[in-house]
Amino acid sequence: MPGFQELVVLFVIGLLILGPERLPRVAAQIGRWVGKARRTANQLRYQLEREITLADMEEKNKTNREKEKKKQKEETKEEESPGPTGAGEAPPESRQAEPAPGHPDDQQAQAPEVVESAAAVQSADEDKKA
Repeated sequence: MPGFQELVVLFVIGLLILGPERLPRVAAQIGRWVGKARRTANQLRYQLEREITLADMEEKNKTNREKEKKKQKEETKEEESPGPTGAGEAPPESRQAEPAPGHPDDQQAQAPEVVESAAAVQSADEDKKA
């Protein structure tokens, strides 16, 4: 960026070469060109930043989709693989007796929508963490 002295020298040279009638028109035209160049540069910078942000978001989405697929594959493998007690039987820890009617644990059976909404909240919390 030229200093004040350089600008004065340029103005005097321009005044001598162009004359007092043409100098204001030429200065205005140069100002328009500079403004247009700045606007173009700002638009280009904005567009590049936007493209970079989009690329980052797509990369994150791709990574999240890959993690989800891997997690689903692991869950599928766990469901298909035979446990230590034999094929088709659930491990002893996961086997649970049905609660007696009127038992406090029977409330889950009576209100499946509560269980489903709790699972949805838990799933949403896990998605936020990921």
